Parts: sequence; C-alpha cells; structure tokens
Amino acid sequence: MSELTLFLIRFAYVAILWIFVLSAISVIRTDMYGARVPANAPQRAPKGRQPKAPPRRRGSPTHVAVVEGPNAGARADLSQAPILIGRGQDAAIRLDDDYVSTRHARIALSGDQWFVEDLGSTNGTYVGQARITQPTTLALGIQVRVGKTVLELRK
Repeated sequence: MSELTLFLIRFAYVAILWIFVLSAISVIRTDMYGARVPANAPQRAPKGRQPKAPPRRRGSPTHVAVVEGPNAGARADLSQAPILIGRGQDAAIRLDDDYVSTRHARIALSGDQWFVEDLGSTNGTYVGQARITQPTTLALGIQVRVGKTVLELRK
C-alpha cells in the first residue's frame, strides 16, 4: 500500500476513536448531571393558573411511596401527576440508587386508572416480577421496582 493510503487509514482510525471517546464522555455527563433543558422550554404554570388535580374517588390512591431501598419513606403526592421517577433533578421522586436512570419511569393517570411506564431505562422497570415494556396498569399495593428501589401506590 502507498504511504498516502496508510496515512488516511490511520487518520480515519484516530478520528473514529475520538468520536467514540467523546460520545462516551457525553453519555457519562448526561447520566451524572441530567439532560440539558433549553432556555426557551416551557416552564411551570404561573401560581394563579396551576393545572387541575385529577379528580379523587373514594378508595383511590393519593400518593406514591418508596417502601424499600436507599430512599425508603420518600413519597410524592399523586395530585402532581404525572410523577417522574429517577436520579435527575426534575424527578418528583429522586432516587439515590446506582441502578436507576436519570429519567427512569413515569406514573400517570389515564381516565380513572394509574399507569407506570418505563422511559427507556437501562435496567428496566418491574411490576411484580415482570419487566414492563409498555404502560402497565397499577392498583393499590402493587409493587413497582426500579433498580433496588420498590415503590407502591397508597392511600
């Protein structure tokens, strides 16, 4: 092979190597500090115009509680639905668990039922013993596991 061909192959190899290193650093930064929020992103509604809380029925859950894991005892009121679960700053239930993604899962109301949805996490979200791949119905007392943390809907 000519020297020019070898030079171009070496240059392409080094360029691909640097692209890999920079993308790995970007993933690590995003996982540690969370995703960037654009400056023109919509903010919360002004104090006078808070969104309406979902209607409460008798016997319906009122909050999500962490029952096992490093953050046992933490809870989030379901009137603030949808509830984001993860390690990020924007999470309603912020977990200090190495196996939880920055934006791991979401609990939301659809009609009169609560659903949990995995947000593309690395380690998955489990309802009972089953890993979920689509939004799954939740009821009182059903355990949701994200990483080493277990959550439940409670009254």
